[in-house]
Amino acid sequence: MSETIQDNKFVELSYKVIDQKSGEPLVAVEFPIGYVHGMDCALDQTVTTELEGKKAGDVLEVPIDCNKLYGPRDEALVFTDRIENVPQDYREVGTTITMESEKGVPRNFIVTRMDDKTLTVDGNNPLCGRLVIFKLEVLKVRDATEEEIEVGGAIIAEPDVDGTIKVPI
Repeated sequence: MSETIQDNKFVELSYKVIDQKSGEPLVAVEFPIGYVHGMDCALDQTVTTELEGKKAGDVLEVPIDCNKLYGPRDEALVFTDRIENVPQDYREVGTTITMESEKGVPRNFIVTRMDDKTLTVDGNNPLCGRLVIFKLEVLKVRDATEEEIEVGGAIIAEPDVDGTIKVPI
């Protein structure tokens, strides 16, 4: 009998974020992610609610209005400048630049457009203003260990400074 997703179960899954209008994938995880169900995690509550009761092998699609997650687009967070004012390292579409406000609050901006004369950065979340579908595949469901429950997710082996790998026991 397969275990079903419920509180204190370790869940491993893969997902894609698909634009509802175009059907194009916007985001796909390269490696499975793991979390402890019922704990705070990076997944939206709408998604975790839909995962409740599912088991390994299940595939589901959850529609999400990203305006509810990230708010509406703020055009005041889009800036265009002359290319000569931008350091060479940042002159590539897709590059993330971290800037600070006058109050010292950091915000990530992504280079979204560039031509011979100008470069545009956008501080909005790339999913902001979109209607998307989270397509998830449940890969594994099992009882979470006490350590996983404590940290809310997978315990990842970390390399030591001398090159050996430490695995928490």
